[in-house]
Amino acid sequence: MRNLLLEISYNGMNYHGWQVQANAVTIQEKLQDAIEVVFGNREDVKGCSRTDSGVHANVFCCNFKTDKNIPAEKVPDALNANLPCDISVKSCKEMPLGFHARYDCKGKEYVYKIWNSSTRNPFLDKLCYFYKYHLDEKLLSEEAKDFIGKHDFSAFCAAGSSVEDKIREIYSFDVRREGDMVLFIVSGNGFLYNMVRIMVGTLLDISSRKIERGSIPEIIQSKNRSEAGFTVISDGLYLNDVYY
Repeated sequence: MRNLLLEISYNGMNYHGWQVQANAVTIQEKLQDAIEVVFGNREDVKGCSRTDSGVHANVFCCNFKTDKNIPAEKVPDALNANLPCDISVKSCKEMPLGFHARYDCKGKEYVYKIWNSSTRNPFLDKLCYFYKYHLDEKLLSEEAKDFIGKHDFSAFCAAGSSVEDKIREIYSFDVRREGDMVLFIVSGNGFLYNMVRIMVGTLLDISSRKIERGSIPEIIQSKNRSEAGFTVISDGLYLNDVYY
């Protein structure tokens, strides 16, 4: 028996997230379809995370076990030949049998992309959030530093989440501009449901002065979702890196 780790990337606009669902097309389903063709069995694929509907990934890691002897270096081409063009296997390597893509993950980095211009870019539709009001990326980067550290992030978790332990550690949070694109880059040991999208929405509400500058520590301490900002759309969110 072998345990194979895949690093994949995908455009999530046509999918209802990673995890298999009964009545919706997902990334995991398409990957299992390809694995079944190449390896002869519909293997159980373990993902590093559960990305939501419409969310993208520059890097997503998953693993599955097989008794087939296909060389790891040949797996990406074989799977890509059987995957839709918006999903790509970038690499494959063998791991110890006990390895689990989710439970052995030490942290993740997300990037949220905002097209910050007075006019829409039609070539970025569903790939970023269009926000026409000017953003001061230096100010927002300073505000974002208040997220860093280990905190109870209940105020930044979508209502209805079943997760009881809402303590997470944020390692870094930077906001930078590349022309008209503003990137919100955050890394941490884990993220709650819609956490990154609420954090970005809170920063946008600070930018528009709906939330007072310097309020993030108080919002965190409140543990109250209603104190934080709105939830930005999923289009601009990318899983950008996975740490093991």
